[in-house]
Amino acid sequence: MNHKLTADEALQRLIEGNQCFLRGEPPLSGVPRETLEELARGQHPFATILGCSDSRVSPELIFHAGLGELFVVRVAGNVLSAEAAGSIQYAGEHLQTPLLVVLGHEGCGAIQAALATMFQGVQQRSRIQLLLKSIVPALDGLDAALPPAAQLAQAVEMNVRWTVRTILDSPEGRARQAEGRVKCVGAIYEIETGRVRFLHPAPMGATAAQPSRFDRFFSDRTPSKGPIAERKQK
Repeated sequence: MNHKLTADEALQRLIEGNQCFLRGEPPLSGVPRETLEELARGQHPFATILGCSDSRVSPELIFHAGLGELFVVRVAGNVLSAEAAGSIQYAGEHLQTPLLVVLGHEGCGAIQAALATMFQGVQQRSRIQLLLKSIVPALDGLDAALPPAAQLAQAVEMNVRWTVRTILDSPEGRARQAEGRVKCVGAIYEIETGRVRFLHPAPMGATAAQPSRFDRFFSDRTPSKGPIAERKQK
């Protein structure tokens, strides 16, 4: 486990890991005793993932990662709660992970529920409603005229982008900007295909997206097919 990767190297690791997943390569199985002994001495993950609790979106599987490689924070709707923010801050300050990925996914139930609250006045149980209340501000400006599927897709992406902006605009984000070592990116997991679609790369504190050697992985609506999608079509 290399814990001295740059942000770009860490991002490349995630991209390559997702490509392994798309090819249908089996997940990593079995852990050598030497690895367990190393992990017992401490953890050195190369990326932090803020993702959704959805059982279909396991970061370790979709990025083909092993024990100790990812610091994962999961909460329904991948919302930036105080607890999630504290966990992210811990990863950056104490584990020094160079890359933070905010990972949303297609068909997110938490986003669907937030849309139902916004447009239909649907109320959930108290704790669920508190969760949805933290999502609604991210959906300001959502096109209410879109068909339901397109509206949900737009809302999922808006929620991810809003969280990325919130992190980048925070005092912690601005401090990391000055260091120039940490990158924060948004991504959407396509449940039907297994592909992770990265949004525009955003180094901490960047004011505009810059050309990158990762550009081809950051398309917005590029269809993709792999063994997972092909199996579903058969």
